[in-house]
Amino acid sequence: MRYPFLLAGGSLLSVLLGCFPAFADDAAAPAGGTADPAIIVTATPFRHTQDETPSIPARVDADQIRQAGGASIADALQTVPGVSASGFAAGASRPIIRGMDSNRVRLLEDGTSISDVSDIGPDHGTPIDPLSARSIEVVRGAATLRYGSQAIGGVINTLNNRVPMSLPSDPLNAELTGSYGSVNNAAEVAGLVDARAGNLALHADGYYRHTDDYDTPLGQQANSFFHGWGGSVGGSYFLKDGGSHVGLAVTHYDAQYGIPSDTTYIDMRQTKVITRDVFDLGTGLFKSLNIDGSYGNYQHQEKNPDGSVNTTFKNKEYNLRSELLLNRLGPISNTALGFEYQHRNFSAIGQDSSYLSPATSENFAGYLFTEVELAKRLHLEASGRVENVHITGTPNTDQFTTRSYTPVSGALGVLFTATDGVKLGATFSSTGRAPALTELFARGGHDGPQTYETGDPNLRIERANALELSLRVNKGPFHLDGSLYSTWFRNYIYGDLTGRTCDDDGNCVVGDGNDLREVFYRQQGAHFRGIEAEATYDLLKSGKGVLTARMLGDYTRATLDDGNNVPRIAPYRIGGGFDWTSPRFDAGMLLIHYGRQNDYGAFDTPTDGYNALSAHVTARPFKAHLGVEFSIVGQNLTNDVQRYATAFNKDLVVMPGRSVRLVARIATF
Repeated sequence: MRYPFLLAGGSLLSVLLGCFPAFADDAAAPAGGTADPAIIVTATPFRHTQDETPSIPARVDADQIRQAGGASIADALQTVPGVSASGFAAGASRPIIRGMDSNRVRLLEDGTSISDVSDIGPDHGTPIDPLSARSIEVVRGAATLRYGSQAIGGVINTLNNRVPMSLPSDPLNAELTGSYGSVNNAAEVAGLVDARAGNLALHADGYYRHTDDYDTPLGQQANSFFHGWGGSVGGSYFLKDGGSHVGLAVTHYDAQYGIPSDTTYIDMRQTKVITRDVFDLGTGLFKSLNIDGSYGNYQHQEKNPDGSVNTTFKNKEYNLRSELLLNRLGPISNTALGFEYQHRNFSAIGQDSSYLSPATSENFAGYLFTEVELAKRLHLEASGRVENVHITGTPNTDQFTTRSYTPVSGALGVLFTATDGVKLGATFSSTGRAPALTELFARGGHDGPQTYETGDPNLRIERANALELSLRVNKGPFHLDGSLYSTWFRNYIYGDLTGRTCDDDGNCVVGDGNDLREVFYRQQGAHFRGIEAEATYDLLKSGKGVLTARMLGDYTRATLDDGNNVPRIAPYRIGGGFDWTSPRFDAGMLLIHYGRQNDYGAFDTPTDGYNALSAHVTARPFKAHLGVEFSIVGQNLTNDVQRYATAFNKDLVVMPGRSVRLVARIATF
C-alpha cells in the first residue's frame, strides 16, 4: 500500500460523514456520561476546556495513571493517540509525540522545566514518577510556543499540585495507594496530604517503588530492575483579594535502574525548588501576572554491577517564566505576553565523559499569545515567539566553541463550530529550533545506548512548517476527536547510523566488529505526516452506570529528502474496547494491535507486530466510604513478544510479558 496516510484519512472522513445523520437530532453532550469537558491548563494561559482549542489536547487522570502502572510518564500515556515511548529501560522511557523525540517534546512538571539530562541520551531517565502525578496533559498547536522551540512536537505537563494553585475546600484531605505487580515483583506505595490553615494551602506527598527484573515471553529480561523513592513539601499563601497567591515547593527524586541491553545501572537523584506566583491586577487593561520559576540540581552516576562508578553526569538549571495576562480589548478576548529565561550547566566526569564535554546553554525568549472571537462560531488563536540561544561547548575538534541562534516562530489556529456538537479546527505553525547540546558537541562513545556519536558544531536552525486539521464530534452518546497532520522540516537534525561500529577510542570498522554503533548528527529536509483518532459511544446509560465502547488508532510516516526513512518511528496501531463506570464498580478492557514496522531507518532493523490486551476491575465495597477501592489490572494478557520500534536497543530488549497488578486505595475525597 503506497499511500496508507491518504487511505486512512479518507476512511476516517467516510466514517464521520456516515455518523452525522444518525446523531443530527441529538443534543450535544459529553461522552461517557461526564458532566463537563476537562479543563486543560497547559493548552492556553486562559484555562480552556478540551473542546475550546483548534488542536486537540489530551488528558489522563489519576485513575488512568494507576491502571497504566510503570515507572515513567511514557507508561502512563501509552493509550493516548499520537503518543509513543522510547522504551529504553524501565526507568528511561521518554514520551514521543507523532514521531518527534526528546529535543522536540518539552516535558514539564506543574508548568516548570524538569531540568534533567534525558535529552543527552536515551538511557537517561526523567525525574518524574507517575506515582506523584494527579493528571498528565498532552498539548500541541499554537500554545506550545509558550514553552519554547523544543516543543515542536508538543508539550507534556505532569500536574501534581506540589505548589497549590487554589485553596482546598476542606481543612484536610489525604490519599494512600499501594500495589503489587506480578511481572516484576513490584511493590509500590504513594501518599499525599492537602491541608488548609486560613489563607495557607499546604501539600505534601511521597512515594516508594521497588521492582525486580521483569519477566518476558522469552524469559527474564536481565538488568531491568527499578528502585525509586521521592516526595515533596510545598505551600501557597493566598492574599485577601482571593485571586493572588505566592507559593513554593521543594521536591526530591531518587532512583536506581538497570540498563537491560548492558550490565551497568544508573543511580540518579534530583533536588528541585519550584515557585509559582499569581498576582491579580484588577479589571483594567492588565488582568494578572503569573511568575513561575525553578532551580534543579540533577546528578546521575552510571555504575558497574560491583557499584564502581563509570561516569557522573551533572546538570544545574535555572528557569524563569513570567506571563502578563490582559483583559478583553474589543474583539481580542484574551492576550498573554510572556518572557522566559533558561540557564543550563552540564558536565560529565569519568569513563564516558568524552561523549560530551562540559557545556552551557542560555536562552532568552519573548512570546505573545492571543485569542480573537471573529464571530459567534469562529475562534482564532495566534502566537509568536522570538528566542536568543547561546550555547558553548567543545566538539571533536577539541576547540572550545560558542554558537548563537535566534529562532523565530509563529502559529495560527482557527476553531469553527459547524453545528451544535461539531467543531472543525485548523492550525498552521512555523517553528525554528536551535540545535541541542549533543547534536552540536557529541564526540565519543556512550555505553548506555551503545553508540559512538559525533556532533556537528556547524548545524543550522531547524525549521518545522506544520499544518494540522482537527475534527470534534460530540453528539448525544457519540464522541470523536480526530486529527490529520503534516510537518515539513527544513534542516531536520537526526542521528544517522553509518553502518560502522567503533571501540571506545574511536577506532571504527564496517560491520559489527565493535560494540558501539557509529552515529553522525546530520541535517536535511524531512516530512512527517499522519493521522490519529479516538471515538467513544455510550452503549448503555442508566442510573446504575454507563457502558462505553472505545476505539482508537494512529499512524505516522516520516521520510527524509534523500528517500530514506526517519529512524525509530512507531508503527501504526488500532484498537478498541469497552468500559463500565458506576459509583461502586468499574471495569474495562482494551485490545490494541501494533503493526509491523518495515519503514525503518538506514542500518536499522524492522520490528514485528504484536497485540496488547489489558483489562481492569475496580470495586468500592463501602457505600459510605467510596474513597476506599480495590483494583485488579492486567496488561499484555496475551503474553505477546513486544519490541518497541522507537527503542535504540530493541534488538536486545523485550517489553514485559503478562502482568497482573493488585491496587488498593484509601482517600478522603
